[in-house]
Amino acid sequence: MSSGRPGAAGATRACPHCKTTILQSASICPSCRHYLRFDATAPGAVASTTALQVEGTIRHPAEGGAWEYSVVLIIRDDEGNEINRQVVGVGAMHSGQERSFSLAVEVFPTSDMRRPVKRSTKH
Repeated sequence: MSSGRPGAAGATRACPHCKTTILQSASICPSCRHYLRFDATAPGAVASTTALQVEGTIRHPAEGGAWEYSVVLIIRDDEGNEINRQVVGVGAMHSGQERSFSLAVEVFPTSDMRRPVKRSTKH
């Protein structure tokens, strides 16, 4: 589960409350919002910047049968390679129902100034 050595930028762990994979530096779990440590100097306690935020609403018209939906999140690197794909939620909407969706990408400064090594795709 952990990528890199403990304390390295991008290292992960499981939240002890909800078991979601989170950043090792996190002070608060972004999924269940439980506090993981109360150290104000912890790396995850640093203010985040919202680098991307998208919100939208879909409404089923008053007529017609039910709509099913899947919310799929895909993360790609700078070369367009898929890093991760997850189905975040599924459901159905009936006549007159509405669903709102929000996506936010928060970034946190770290003290790790090393650049990641790029993987070679040539064989």
